[in-house]
Amino acid sequence: MTVAETLETAEKESPMLQEEIGAAAGAIWQTLAGNGGCTLPKLRKSVDCKAPVFDWAIGWLAREDKIAITREKKSFLVNLKEANS
Repeated sequence: MTVAETLETAEKESPMLQEEIGAAAGAIWQTLAGNGGCTLPKLRKSVDCKAPVFDWAIGWLAREDKIAITREKKSFLVNLKEANS
């Protein structure tokens, strides 16, 4: 496959990947809203998605300032941030 063909394939798959990341971010948010904070490994088990998609979704939520990630012993604790009202 040429570089041009690889780029074309990536461009076609991009919207689907963004939807998958958005769905994973929504599932993470719902899990945290229902259960409160949770460790990263526990959250990863609760949300059924592929490893890189989960990581990208966590990054998206962190970038959007929707979650707080704090160190907890040998893991990380993830919590929803309070809405600024």
